[in-house]
Amino acid sequence: MQDVIIIGAGPCGLSAAIECGRRGLSTHIIEKHCLVHSIYLYPTHMQFFSTAELLEIGDVPFPSPNEKPFRYEALSYYRKVADHYDLSISQYEEALSVERQPDHSFVVHTVDRSGQKHQYEARNVVISTGYFDHPNYIGIPGEGLDKVTHYFREAHPYTGMNVAIIGGSNSAVDAAMELIRVGANIHMVYRGEEVSENIKPWVRPVFEAMVKKGKIEVHVQSKVTEIRESSITIQDKDGHTTEIDNDFVLALTGFRPDRKLLASCGVELDGDMEKPLFNPETMESNVPGLYVAGVIASGRNANEVFIETGRKHGGLIAEHIAAVRASQQ
Repeated sequence: MQDVIIIGAGPCGLSAAIECGRRGLSTHIIEKHCLVHSIYLYPTHMQFFSTAELLEIGDVPFPSPNEKPFRYEALSYYRKVADHYDLSISQYEEALSVERQPDHSFVVHTVDRSGQKHQYEARNVVISTGYFDHPNYIGIPGEGLDKVTHYFREAHPYTGMNVAIIGGSNSAVDAAMELIRVGANIHMVYRGEEVSENIKPWVRPVFEAMVKKGKIEVHVQSKVTEIRESSITIQDKDGHTTEIDNDFVLALTGFRPDRKLLASCGVELDGDMEKPLFNPETMESNVPGLYVAGVIASGRNANEVFIETGRKHGGLIAEHIAAVRASQQ
């Protein structure tokens, strides 16, 4: 019987394990993929919007020669933090459900990569599963073609190709800037009136210069209505359609958290945003002993919680669990 089972080994899950350990609570982390998998899925050369200090967990300094660290630095940092605290982690093991017992403890049912099923008993459970496994699909003809991806890793495979980017966020702009370097012919299609206001300030002027130079063709207030093997159709705000040659589509339309674990143990979800009900002072859900940490607490708006805010959830959770345990002794 563990004091705490944490589902998800992202920065917020790691932070929760560290804070619980500091208060003498036995913890174990279950991770479907690898350590900090969401960061692993970021573009290979991605630079964070946050400073290194704001990504720190467990009072372990994040040394970086850059004002804004890069993905590879973050991967190294979180590996070192996990080693420093000797965190107990089962990687490549998926949590399938969380079952509440009559004595108010929990059983977490899992399956590993070889198909073997396991179960863990715990007095408390923290769900910190992130959102990068579940892209927001557009629902248009051709979205399932092999040429379409919701993840951009690096530009090299698109050298000299006709590439359409669907989206206008930081990820879309970053992808466009990398694609320029390999000579791709880029069309960016975005339903908004202009690209996001939250574009990294050191990237925006360079991006706008590339647009003016014709290196990137931007279609605002527009949408892709169909994807074919060698072309796509773009519809503007007036309903006019244009077919353009296309080799690859980067559908960078964002991601959404997975709700099945929350639903499996009776956590209530609020309205259309599917935001779990929880106490923001403790992060405890409507199910006593079950907590949420990180982006899973944000509902469908994955931009509501970032590492720099979600890393603080672990302290709130650990403090509450320790207080409840002390009151029962």
